[in-house]
Order: sequence, then C-alpha cells, then structure tokens
Amino acid sequence: MDAWVVFLIIAALLAVGEVLTLGFFLAPFAVGALAGMVAALIGAPLVLSFTLAIVVSVASFGVVRPIARRHRRTRPSLRTGVDKLIGEEAMVVQTVDNDANAGTVRLSGEVWTARAFDEEVIESGRRVHVVEIRGATALVSEL
Repeated sequence: MDAWVVFLIIAALLAVGEVLTLGFFLAPFAVGALAGMVAALIGAPLVLSFTLAIVVSVASFGVVRPIARRHRRTRPSLRTGVDKLIGEEAMVVQTVDNDANAGTVRLSGEVWTARAFDEEVIESGRRVHVVEIRGATALVSEL
C-alpha cells in the first residue's frame, strides 16, 4: 500500500474521531496527516512526509487551538429566551417592595413578578431596568 493512502486513512480516522469527541484535539493531527499525504503524493521520502506531518500538526495546534479556546469562552451574541430580556426597560404595574413580597412589571407586553435588585421600593408607573431573571421573577432597578 502506498504511503499517501496510509496518510489518507489516518487523516480520515482522526477527522471522524474529532467529530465524535468534539474536543478539538484530533483535528490538528488530521491536518498534519493530510500534509504528509500531499508530500507522499508528490514523491517525498517517507521520513520527510512523516516529519512534515508532525510539523504541520504542531503548527496547527499553535495557531488554531488558541483561537478555538477563545471562541468557546465567548458568550453568544444572539440571546434567546429570558436572556434577551436582561437589559430591557419595563414599566412598574404594581409597586415593587421586597419586604412586602409584592410587585409586578410590564415587560415586553407581559406582566412579570418583580423584585427590586437593590432592596429599594419602586413605585407604580416608574420605568425600570431588568438586571436579572430568576425563574419567573424579574430583578429590576430604577433607571
């Protein structure tokens, strides 16, 4: 069996392993195996093809992995569900008083149970800012 076929099989197995594990660990090795395959295809000796595969794998780790790790840590720019309500303005419908365990706000056309984020009393008719959503309760503060 030709060396390039072996490199191709190794690259395919590593790519499948990457898809199954989702850890972004095997992909650089698959890229390196593809580089070794190309070198073997153009007639490079096996030692050179293997060395090129290792060098490209290490280079792929050095370049791509930090980018992928940074990308995994970033929050999605598209917020959905109750996350999209955080930062929105709402109108106090019933006075928000944490001590009395009372208060509602109109938020995005719906009435939500509300509690003051800063332990203050917010009178009815005031505009507030949604700081956090806990369950079905909006934590709000005055603008």
